[in-house]
Amino acid sequence: MGAEALPGRLVRAEGAAAGRDVDVNEAYDGLGATFDFFADVYDRNSIDDEGLHLDASVHYGRRYDNAFWNGQQMVFGDGDGDLFNRFTISLDVIAHELTHGVTGDEARLVYLGQAGALNESVSDVFGSLVKQYARRQTADKADWLIGEGLFTANVHGVALRSLKAPGTAYDDPVLGRDPQPATMDGYVRTSADDGGVHTNSGIPNHAFYLAAIALGGHAWEKAGRIWYETLRDKRMRPTATFRQFARLTAQNATHFFGATERHAVIAAWAEVGIKAG
Repeated sequence: MGAEALPGRLVRAEGAAAGRDVDVNEAYDGLGATFDFFADVYDRNSIDDEGLHLDASVHYGRRYDNAFWNGQQMVFGDGDGDLFNRFTISLDVIAHELTHGVTGDEARLVYLGQAGALNESVSDVFGSLVKQYARRQTADKADWLIGEGLFTANVHGVALRSLKAPGTAYDDPVLGRDPQPATMDGYVRTSADDGGVHTNSGIPNHAFYLAAIALGGHAWEKAGRIWYETLRDKRMRPTATFRQFARLTAQNATHFFGATERHAVIAAWAEVGIKAG
């Protein structure tokens, strides 16, 4: 506990019973839920589609306010207890970080500008879908939040981000206000945060939400499949822009489903200010 040397001491192996450490159990369950989602829904064998073992280290550092995928494993901090709770508490955050591994394996989206925002958005999309799948929720019943439960009671906010309503997840005297735009009208041009990757991801996030709601049912079945196949599309460039990604989603909607789904996807992108058709 408090160490930063990875991977640390083995506490719970695959198939072992739950122990007393809540962080260990949450990390174990979160990794398992993410693995099961990609296997059951998209017939994907782990992050690399080649059976990569999913390992995680908990209690990283001291009062560490983050969780991340380092290219080989998951790492979770305990949070500072003032603003943030333990980072194993949120299934969608676990799935978000693991999806960075999927994106790195399939599309290799560069972490800069619009491509970087797409990288973050894809992780939010599948982070939300993993949670929805675990709860067996339809699109209209899901909360579409990323990081619900991470904030302590001291913070004025419900989550880190909202796909349903970007810009509304928190408004706090210490953390500030959720800066995410929902449409291109609010697109932020900045050199900070690798060109605003965590901010501008709200735009493709909202497009996915709109598409999922329009298509109805379980979001992983149609909208999620379209986004997943677009991520795997050989035409996807590591430097893809929002518009290029949007066009591929429209084309994949037609290829895997049909005209109705294509129209729904194009309309969703249009609502956030991006021409996909």
